[in-house]
Amino acid sequence: MADTYTDTAARLSHNDWVSIMHKSDPDQNAADRRSRRDVLRVSRGVLAGAAALAVPLSATATPCTNEPSGLDGAIGIVTASAAAHLTTVARKGQFTLLDLPQILREELDLRVIDLNTSSFPDFAIVNEKYCERLRAAADRFGCVLTNLKMNQRGIDMNNPQKDIRQKALMEYKRSIDIASRLGCHWARPLPQTQKPDIAIHVDSYRELCDYAADRNVTMLVENFGWMQNDPDSVSSLLRAIGHNAVAGVDTGNWSDNDVRYTGLARSFPVAVTCDFKARKLGRGGEHKEYDLKRCFDIGWNAGFRGPWALEHGNADLKQFYSELKMLRNMLRMWMAEARVR
Repeated sequence: MADTYTDTAARLSHNDWVSIMHKSDPDQNAADRRSRRDVLRVSRGVLAGAAALAVPLSATATPCTNEPSGLDGAIGIVTASAAAHLTTVARKGQFTLLDLPQILREELDLRVIDLNTSSFPDFAIVNEKYCERLRAAADRFGCVLTNLKMNQRGIDMNNPQKDIRQKALMEYKRSIDIASRLGCHWARPLPQTQKPDIAIHVDSYRELCDYAADRNVTMLVENFGWMQNDPDSVSSLLRAIGHNAVAGVDTGNWSDNDVRYTGLARSFPVAVTCDFKARKLGRGGEHKEYDLKRCFDIGWNAGFRGPWALEHGNADLKQFYSELKMLRNMLRMWMAEARVR
């Protein structure tokens, strides 16, 4: 496998990739786009309620909003991937979050930045000026800030005590304000390890959805925490929430491979973004824990086209760059092959 994708990628320039990715059956492409738009449009007015969590959700019944344009085929990274290399002050072998757009474009030929609150120097004190600087850096290097993963620890929007719950919601709303200033399309609260009281969880999500809608942000539901054991968890929760919520699929966050492939098949049809997660990679791109190509194929066959946010880290900076390029080349080759089939 390594020889195939590495050699192919090495022979193709960026313009070659662009050319290949547009040489496909226009009628089939149009059908794919119509099908996906239908899935994402049917949503508004869908029956909502916590009881719906017990019912498997069909792709045509999931609540979604319009997809942002220009992200088909786009690849980038989840900023948590660079945790070992991010620093508050740039130094040899390390860089700041403000430096990331330039590194992404010049070192890695990527453009999507999927943000994590833990990647900021101190998210608790992020202000409008910092948001302007980060957004300007992204614009300058042709990057797009797609998402903010709100990974604050120690807050609980599902707590039965109203004051604790409201404290969490206030923090998440502050984060949504930041996501809006950054121009992010989506924001995602952190799922807890223990399954919450679903009625409280849905009510809290809806409150965030309403708040985010006024700021041109859509809330994400991601298969993480308590959701990882249930292949229907993403689609069921979306149905219960009912509005201004979409799926952000993580290929790695499933309890085992049986759940993984079933969960991806049920979540990708309603996904607007994907954390394409890879754990330990072999020298030739081998990935023993689960089948990366199969994960891609499930998404592609479901109509998902991007953005793909690579989630993979390595403490060695040179190896980090090398492995991200390897994953980038895999996705580009797979997309190119899929488009000409």
